Amino acid sequence: MATPRKSQISLADTPYYHCISRCVRRAFLCGKDALTGRSYEHRRDWVESKLLQLARIFCIDVCAYAVMSNHTHVVLHVDRRKAQRLTDKAIVLRWHKLFKGTLLSQRFVQGESLDGAELAALQGRILIYRKRLSDISWFMRVLNEGIARQANREDECTGRFWEGRFKSQALLDEAALIACLAYVELNPIRAKAADLPEQSDYTSVKARIESAKKGKQPSTLMRFVGHPRKPMPKGLPFELRSYLELVEWTGRCIREDKPGYIASDATPILERLDISPVNWLSLATSFTKVFRGAVGKEQALTTYCQHQHRKRRVDLSNSQALFI
Repeated sequence: MATPRKSQISLADTPYYHCISRCVRRAFLCGKDALTGRSYEHRRDWVESKLLQLARIFCIDVCAYAVMSNHTHVVLHVDRRKAQRLTDKAIVLRWHKLFKGTLLSQRFVQGESLDGAELAALQGRILIYRKRLSDISWFMRVLNEGIARQANREDECTGRFWEGRFKSQALLDEAALIACLAYVELNPIRAKAADLPEQSDYTSVKARIESAKKGKQPSTLMRFVGHPRKPMPKGLPFELRSYLELVEWTGRCIREDKPGYIASDATPILERLDISPVNWLSLATSFTKVFRGAVGKEQALTTYCQHQHRKRRVDLSNSQALFI
Protein backbone atom coordinates (compact mmCIF):
# COMPACT_ATOMS: atom_id res chain seq x y z
CA MET A 1 0.00 0.00 0.00
CA ALA A 2 1.35 3.43 -0.95
CA THR A 3 2.27 5.83 1.84
CA PRO A 4 -0.22 8.74 2.16
CA ARG A 5 1.22 11.99 0.79
CA LYS A 6 0.74 13.83 4.09
CA SER A 7 2.86 11.17 5.80
CA GLN A 8 5.71 11.75 3.35
CA ILE A 9 5.89 15.50 3.96
CA SER A 10 7.51 16.40 7.29
CA LEU A 11 8.65 20.02 7.43
CA ALA A 12 10.04 19.39 10.91
CA ASP A 13 12.67 17.21 9.24
CA THR A 14 13.30 19.02 5.96
CA PRO A 15 11.79 21.70 3.68
CA TYR A 16 13.27 20.01 0.54
CA TYR A 17 11.36 17.44 -1.56
CA HIS A 18 11.90 15.70 -4.89
CA CYS A 19 8.65 15.22 -6.83
CA ILE A 20 8.07 13.11 -9.94
CA SER A 21 4.98 13.00 -12.19
CA ARG A 22 4.58 10.45 -15.00
CA CYS A 23 2.08 10.18 -17.84
CA VAL A 24 -0.26 7.19 -18.21
CA ARG A 25 -0.30 4.65 -21.03
CA ARG A 26 3.02 5.86 -22.42
CA ALA A 27 1.25 9.11 -23.28
CA PHE A 28 3.37 11.94 -24.58
CA LEU A 29 3.92 14.87 -22.28
CA CYS A 30 6.51 16.20 -24.72
CA GLY A 31 8.82 14.74 -27.33
CA LYS A 32 7.92 13.29 -30.73
CA ASP A 33 5.77 10.26 -31.50
CA ALA A 34 7.84 8.07 -33.83
CA LEU A 35 4.74 6.24 -35.09
CA THR A 36 2.65 9.25 -36.11
CA GLY A 37 5.43 11.80 -36.54
CA ARG A 38 3.48 14.24 -34.36
CA SER A 39 5.57 16.55 -32.17
CA TYR A 40 4.60 17.46 -28.63
CA GLU A 41 7.69 19.53 -27.92
CA HIS A 42 5.65 22.70 -27.36
CA ARG A 43 4.24 21.14 -24.20
CA ARG A 44 7.63 21.52 -22.52
CA ASP A 45 7.01 25.25 -22.52
CA TRP A 46 3.61 24.68 -20.94
CA VAL A 47 5.17 22.82 -18.02
CA GLU A 48 8.13 25.16 -17.51
CA SER A 49 6.00 28.32 -17.72
CA LYS A 50 3.34 26.93 -15.37
CA LEU A 51 5.95 25.67 -12.90
CA LEU A 52 7.75 29.01 -12.64
CA GLN A 53 4.46 30.91 -12.50
CA LEU A 54 3.34 28.84 -9.51
CA ALA A 55 6.69 29.45 -7.78
CA ARG A 56 5.86 33.17 -7.81
CA ILE A 57 2.42 32.55 -6.29
CA PHE A 58 3.02 29.75 -3.77
CA CYS A 59 5.36 30.04 -0.81
CA ILE A 60 7.36 27.25 -2.41
CA ASP A 61 10.68 27.66 -4.25
CA VAL A 62 11.80 25.69 -7.28
CA CYS A 63 15.36 24.40 -6.76
CA ALA A 64 15.67 22.25 -9.87
CA TYR A 65 13.53 20.80 -12.65
CA ALA A 66 13.72 18.77 -15.84
CA VAL A 67 10.84 18.34 -18.29
CA MET A 68 11.24 14.96 -20.01
CA SER A 69 9.21 13.25 -22.76
CA ASN A 70 6.76 11.44 -20.48
CA HIS A 71 7.57 12.69 -16.97
CA THR A 72 8.76 15.69 -14.98
CA HIS A 73 11.22 16.04 -12.12
CA VAL A 74 11.14 18.98 -9.72
CA VAL A 75 12.94 19.70 -6.45
CA LEU A 76 10.93 22.02 -4.22
CA HIS A 77 11.66 24.01 -1.06
CA VAL A 78 8.77 24.91 1.26
CA ASP A 79 9.13 28.42 2.70
CA ARG A 80 6.81 28.15 5.69
CA ARG A 81 8.17 31.37 7.24
CA LYS A 82 7.12 33.33 4.18
CA ALA A 83 3.62 31.86 4.35
CA GLN A 84 3.32 32.94 7.97
CA ARG A 85 4.80 36.38 7.31
CA LEU A 86 2.53 37.45 4.43
CA THR A 87 -0.42 39.71 5.25
CA ASP A 88 -3.99 38.47 4.93
CA LYS A 89 -4.52 40.59 1.84
CA ALA A 90 -1.33 39.27 0.21
CA ILE A 91 -2.50 35.69 0.84
CA VAL A 92 -5.92 36.34 -0.70
CA LEU A 93 -4.44 38.12 -3.73
CA ARG A 94 -2.11 35.18 -4.36
CA TRP A 95 -4.95 32.70 -4.04
CA HIS A 96 -7.08 34.70 -6.48
CA LYS A 97 -4.37 34.23 -9.09
CA LEU A 98 -5.17 30.52 -8.91
CA PHE A 99 -8.89 30.41 -8.10
CA LYS A 100 -11.82 32.81 -7.88
CA GLY A 101 -12.07 32.50 -4.11
CA THR A 102 -15.32 33.29 -2.35
CA LEU A 103 -17.67 36.25 -2.46
CA LEU A 104 -16.27 37.39 0.89
CA SER A 105 -12.66 37.20 -0.31
CA GLN A 106 -13.60 39.13 -3.45
CA ARG A 107 -15.26 41.84 -1.38
CA PHE A 108 -12.26 41.91 0.97
CA VAL A 109 -9.70 42.65 -1.74
CA GLN A 110 -12.01 45.27 -3.24
CA GLY A 111 -11.91 47.13 0.07
CA GLU A 112 -15.57 46.66 1.03
CA SER A 113 -16.46 46.75 4.73
CA LEU A 114 -17.41 43.44 6.37
CA ASP A 115 -19.33 42.86 9.57
CA GLY A 116 -18.10 40.73 12.49
CA ALA A 117 -19.57 37.45 11.29
CA GLU A 118 -18.25 37.97 7.78
CA LEU A 119 -14.77 38.82 9.07
CA ALA A 120 -14.75 35.68 11.22
CA ALA A 121 -15.74 33.53 8.23
CA LEU A 122 -13.13 35.24 6.07
CA GLN A 123 -10.36 34.64 8.63
CA GLY A 124 -11.14 30.95 8.58
CA ARG A 125 -10.92 30.91 4.81
CA ILE A 126 -7.64 32.89 4.80
CA LEU A 127 -6.16 30.37 7.25
CA ILE A 128 -6.96 27.61 4.74
CA TYR A 129 -5.45 29.61 1.86
CA ARG A 130 -2.30 30.33 3.87
CA LYS A 131 -1.82 26.62 4.58
CA ARG A 132 -2.47 25.58 0.99
CA LEU A 133 0.02 28.10 -0.41
CA SER A 134 2.81 26.29 1.45
CA ASP A 135 1.52 22.79 0.67
CA ILE A 136 3.45 20.70 -1.88
CA SER A 137 0.36 18.60 -2.64
CA TRP A 138 -1.57 21.71 -3.65
CA PHE A 139 1.38 23.00 -5.68
CA MET A 140 1.65 19.75 -7.66
CA ARG A 141 -2.12 19.47 -7.96
CA VAL A 142 -2.45 22.90 -9.56
CA LEU A 143 0.54 22.23 -11.83
CA ASN A 144 -0.57 18.79 -13.02
CA GLU A 145 -4.28 19.51 -13.38
CA GLY A 146 -3.60 22.53 -15.55
CA ILE A 147 -1.24 20.61 -17.85
CA ALA A 148 -3.64 17.63 -18.05
CA ARG A 149 -6.55 19.85 -19.13
CA GLN A 150 -4.42 21.51 -21.83
CA ALA A 151 -3.13 18.18 -23.13
CA ASN A 152 -6.55 16.51 -23.18
CA ARG A 153 -8.06 19.52 -24.92
CA GLU A 154 -5.35 19.42 -27.57
CA ASP A 155 -5.67 15.64 -27.99
CA GLU A 156 -9.47 15.94 -28.06
CA CYS A 157 -9.89 13.29 -25.40
CA THR A 158 -10.88 12.91 -21.77
CA GLY A 159 -9.66 10.82 -18.88
CA ARG A 160 -6.56 10.51 -16.76
CA PHE A 161 -3.37 12.03 -18.16
CA TRP A 162 -1.01 11.52 -15.20
CA GLU A 163 -0.12 8.17 -13.66
CA GLY A 164 -1.96 8.71 -10.39
CA ARG A 165 -0.60 11.29 -7.98
CA PHE A 166 2.96 12.52 -7.98
CA LYS A 167 5.68 10.68 -6.08
CA SER A 168 7.75 12.56 -3.50
CA GLN A 169 11.01 11.98 -1.64
CA ALA A 170 12.14 13.89 1.44
CA LEU A 171 15.72 15.16 1.10
CA LEU A 172 16.93 15.09 4.69
CA ASP A 173 20.41 16.62 4.52
CA GLU A 174 22.85 18.47 2.26
CA ALA A 175 24.28 15.27 0.80
CA ALA A 176 20.84 14.03 -0.26
CA LEU A 177 19.92 17.47 -1.59
CA ILE A 178 22.94 17.97 -3.83
CA ALA A 179 22.78 14.37 -5.11
CA CYS A 180 19.14 14.80 -6.06
CA LEU A 181 19.77 18.20 -7.68
CA ALA A 182 22.46 16.69 -9.92
CA TYR A 183 20.29 13.65 -10.67
CA VAL A 184 17.46 15.90 -11.87
CA GLU A 185 19.73 18.26 -13.85
CA LEU A 186 21.39 15.35 -15.70
CA ASN A 187 18.19 13.56 -16.75
CA PRO A 188 18.39 14.85 -20.36
CA ILE A 189 22.07 13.80 -20.59
CA ARG A 190 21.33 10.25 -19.47
CA ALA A 191 18.33 10.07 -21.82
CA LYS A 192 20.56 11.30 -24.69
CA ALA A 193 18.18 14.21 -25.22
CA ALA A 194 21.10 16.64 -24.93
CA ASP A 195 24.87 16.46 -25.25
CA LEU A 196 25.73 19.15 -22.69
CA PRO A 197 23.96 20.69 -19.67
CA GLU A 198 23.79 24.10 -21.36
CA GLN A 199 22.01 22.48 -24.32
CA SER A 200 19.36 20.69 -22.24
CA ASP A 201 16.24 22.75 -22.94
CA TYR A 202 13.56 23.18 -20.29
CA THR A 203 15.82 22.39 -17.37
CA SER A 204 16.91 24.48 -14.41
CA VAL A 205 20.60 23.88 -15.12
CA LYS A 206 20.33 25.59 -18.52
CA ALA A 207 18.57 28.56 -16.94
CA ARG A 208 21.29 28.80 -14.28
CA ILE A 209 24.09 28.60 -16.85
CA GLU A 210 22.55 31.29 -19.05
CA SER A 211 22.18 33.61 -16.05
CA ALA A 212 25.68 32.76 -14.78
CA LYS A 213 27.15 33.97 -18.08
CA LYS A 214 25.72 37.39 -17.18
CA GLY A 215 27.02 37.17 -13.62
CA LYS A 216 23.51 36.62 -12.23
CA GLN A 217 21.23 33.93 -10.86
CA PRO A 218 17.69 33.27 -12.20
CA SER A 219 15.06 35.17 -10.22
CA THR A 220 12.60 32.32 -10.80
CA LEU A 221 14.77 29.68 -9.09
CA MET A 222 16.04 29.33 -5.54
CA ARG A 223 19.47 30.96 -5.29
CA PHE A 224 22.76 29.30 -4.41
CA VAL A 225 24.10 31.19 -1.38
CA GLY A 226 27.37 29.41 -0.61
CA HIS A 227 28.57 27.33 2.31
CA PRO A 228 26.47 27.16 5.51
CA ARG A 229 27.25 29.98 7.95
CA LYS A 230 25.62 32.11 10.63
CA PRO A 231 23.51 34.02 9.91
CA MET A 232 22.60 31.86 6.92
CA PRO A 233 20.64 33.61 4.15
CA LYS A 234 17.81 31.80 2.43
CA GLY A 235 19.05 29.67 -0.44
CA LEU A 236 20.78 26.46 -1.48
CA PRO A 237 23.82 25.89 0.79
CA PHE A 238 26.36 25.41 -2.00
CA GLU A 239 28.63 27.52 -4.20
CA LEU A 240 27.02 27.90 -7.65
CA ARG A 241 30.28 27.66 -9.59
CA SER A 242 31.42 24.52 -7.77
CA TYR A 243 27.98 22.97 -8.24
CA LEU A 244 27.93 23.63 -11.99
CA GLU A 245 31.43 22.17 -12.29
CA LEU A 246 30.29 19.12 -10.35
CA VAL A 247 27.33 18.64 -12.70
CA GLU A 248 29.63 18.99 -15.71
CA TRP A 249 32.12 16.47 -14.30
CA THR A 250 29.33 14.00 -13.50
CA GLY A 251 27.81 14.43 -16.95
CA ARG A 252 31.14 13.56 -18.56
CA CYS A 253 31.54 10.46 -16.39
CA ILE A 254 28.13 9.00 -17.26
CA ARG A 255 28.50 9.48 -21.01
CA GLU A 256 30.11 6.71 -23.03
CA ASP A 257 31.62 9.05 -25.66
CA LYS A 258 33.38 11.34 -23.16
CA PRO A 259 36.49 10.51 -21.09
CA GLY A 260 35.82 10.70 -17.35
CA TYR A 261 37.94 12.84 -15.13
CA ILE A 262 37.70 14.48 -11.72
CA ALA A 263 37.99 18.26 -11.89
CA SER A 264 40.01 19.66 -8.99
CA ASP A 265 37.41 22.37 -8.37
CA ALA A 266 34.67 19.76 -7.89
CA THR A 267 36.47 17.87 -5.13
CA PRO A 268 35.77 20.19 -2.16
CA ILE A 269 32.00 19.69 -2.32
CA LEU A 270 32.33 15.92 -2.24
CA GLU A 271 34.87 16.03 0.56
CA ARG A 272 32.77 18.44 2.60
CA LEU A 273 29.72 16.19 2.29
CA ASP A 274 31.74 12.98 2.84
CA ILE A 275 30.74 11.38 -0.46
CA SER A 276 33.34 9.41 -2.41
CA PRO A 277 33.54 10.02 -6.20
CA VAL A 278 32.44 6.42 -6.88
CA ASN A 279 29.42 6.72 -4.59
CA TRP A 280 28.61 10.12 -6.08
CA LEU A 281 28.22 8.61 -9.55
CA SER A 282 25.82 6.00 -8.17
CA LEU A 283 23.77 8.72 -6.49
CA ALA A 284 23.69 11.06 -9.47
CA THR A 285 22.72 8.40 -11.99
CA SER A 286 20.44 6.03 -10.04
CA PHE A 287 18.90 8.23 -7.35
CA THR A 288 15.28 7.01 -7.67
CA LYS A 289 16.34 3.38 -8.14
CA VAL A 290 18.53 3.36 -5.05
CA PHE A 291 16.09 5.25 -2.83
CA ARG A 292 12.33 4.71 -2.82
CA GLY A 293 11.45 7.03 0.06
CA ALA A 294 13.15 9.67 2.20
CA VAL A 295 16.85 10.19 1.47
CA GLY A 296 19.67 11.16 3.83
CA LYS A 297 22.50 9.93 6.00
CA GLU A 298 21.75 7.33 8.68
CA GLN A 299 21.18 9.79 11.54
CA ALA A 300 18.89 12.04 9.47
CA LEU A 301 16.93 9.01 8.25
CA THR A 302 16.58 7.68 11.80
CA THR A 303 15.28 11.02 13.10
CA TYR A 304 12.82 11.29 10.22
CA CYS A 305 11.42 7.79 10.86
CA GLN A 306 11.05 8.56 14.57
CA HIS A 307 9.05 11.70 13.76
CA GLN A 308 6.91 9.72 11.33
CA HIS A 309 6.46 6.86 13.85
CA ARG A 310 7.88 4.34 11.39
CA LYS A 311 9.50 1.14 12.62
CA ARG A 312 11.51 0.45 9.44
CA ARG A 313 14.15 2.71 7.94
CA VAL A 314 13.66 2.03 4.23
CA ASP A 315 16.87 1.90 2.14
CA LEU A 316 19.04 2.22 5.27
CA SER A 317 21.69 -0.11 3.82
CA ASN A 318 21.97 2.07 0.71
CA SER A 319 22.29 5.18 2.85
CA GLN A 320 25.04 3.55 4.90
CA ALA A 321 26.87 2.41 1.76
CA LEU A 322 26.63 5.61 -0.30
CA PHE A 323 26.67 8.42 2.27
CA ILE A 324 30.00 7.62 3.95
